[in-house]
Amino acid sequence: MDTLQAIHDRRSIRHFASQPVPRELVERVLEATVQSPSAKNVQPWRFVVLEGQEKERLVRLMTAKGEALAAAGEGTGSLLGTCRAMAQAPVAVVILNQAPPAEVPPEFHEDWHFVMLQSTGGAIQTMLLAAHALGLGSLWICDILFAHDEVMVWLGCEGEVLVAAVSLGYADEAPGQRPRKGWAEVTQWLGAPSSQRSPSEA
Repeated sequence: MDTLQAIHDRRSIRHFASQPVPRELVERVLEATVQSPSAKNVQPWRFVVLEGQEKERLVRLMTAKGEALAAAGEGTGSLLGTCRAMAQAPVAVVILNQAPPAEVPPEFHEDWHFVMLQSTGGAIQTMLLAAHALGLGSLWICDILFAHDEVMVWLGCEGEVLVAAVSLGYADEAPGQRPRKGWAEVTQWLGAPSSQRSPSEA
């Protein structure tokens, strides 16, 4: 699939078919994902792939947290709706950032995390595009952060940073494109391209 076509055609999927996803296809998505660039080539990401009962356990954990928050009168945003979408998808990938290496002084840990989150965000976008190119639907999930502590204890990921999750499966819907701002609306352009300069300005 053409890269630009994949960028324009990809959609967030919230209704998935029950058809299982072959492991080989998930591995191909992950192989593409780790080709992403990262700051200083640190490659800070780590992935936990959940299927079957383990994926269902994550959904139950997140649903229970959403119900507890709602019962306490606290906002849950789109959490419970996201849990329903995750329940349909056969695969969930939990995405973590590794802890700063020993050579990074503690006073620079906050900056390190900020930079590495940018790297992992880029890797998630690569994952979504790879899934789309391979015929899979996907959903980028930040609602997992509502259950941050519970997820980290369950997975035993002390010292790492929970970033997001991605659901993968075959789409059972074909949503249209959501509104997008035009590039000119969000871009400030300073200076003229060299091809437009006069000889005296070169």
